Amino acid sequence: MRGEERNVVSPEGIPTGPTWTGKFFLGADSNGRDVAVRLLYGGRNSLEIGFIATAISVILATIIALVSGYFRGAIDGVLSRTMDLIWAYPVILLGIALGTALSLGGLDFGLFTVSGSSLFIPAIIIGVVYVPYMAKPLRGQVLGIREKEFVEAARAQGAGNLRILSQEVLPNVASSIIVFIPLMIANAILLEAALSFLGAGVQPPNPSWGTMIGDGIRLIPSAMHLTLIPGGMLVLAVLGINVFGDGVRDALDPRAEVRIEH
Repeated sequence: MRGEERNVVSPEGIPTGPTWTGKFFLGADSNGRDVAVRLLYGGRNSLEIGFIATAISVILATIIALVSGYFRGAIDGVLSRTMDLIWAYPVILLGIALGTALSLGGLDFGLFTVSGSSLFIPAIIIGVVYVPYMAKPLRGQVLGIREKEFVEAARAQGAGNLRILSQEVLPNVASSIIVFIPLMIANAILLEAALSFLGAGVQPPNPSWGTMIGDGIRLIPSAMHLTLIPGGMLVLAVLGINVFGDGVRDALDPRAEVRIEH
């Protein structure tokens, strides 16, 4: 056991750097854990939280935008003011407040409970926090679409509100929703990393890129690889998702061909 410890941590407690060959390809942290393995599991957790949070944001934002923009009146007033209230708080501060509170007691939905250390806690927090960033632009589109001639024609034919929303309004905002999805995933991953770095996101011993950066920053400059490697993976993941989102936006933009020709 003592020989294994010397392979990963020096007598002074400093973790080894990348070895490129052998057991620890990217080195080990101060607890003797393989950085490469934690990088993979941390990436899985970060991406999982990003996708779940985006799904929550997309579903809630779409429902709120359709209901608020189509019915207007008192319903629009209540939902819009609620979105303004959430939007008024800085994302990081609101995420830290909710993450700290929920990590202590978890969530109780009656039929089932979510423990404070579960990955669903940061996913739910991020999903709710980012709802206004998608709901408000979609609401503006719904306000314009509900006045279009095809909506008036469907209403004149006796179509109900639910049918108009599902068959007339929703298909016309679907392209905007698709464009939002990659951008929301990238923002969710960044926010998860920030919350985990500050201790309000993924809770130990669960790894994530944010927690790995937080653990490694205390060992700079003796073990810079513990910060640079997860930080580099975070940058590459977010850049890749943003580039994909730009491609999706250009593919769904009817003016893209005109812009390319000129």
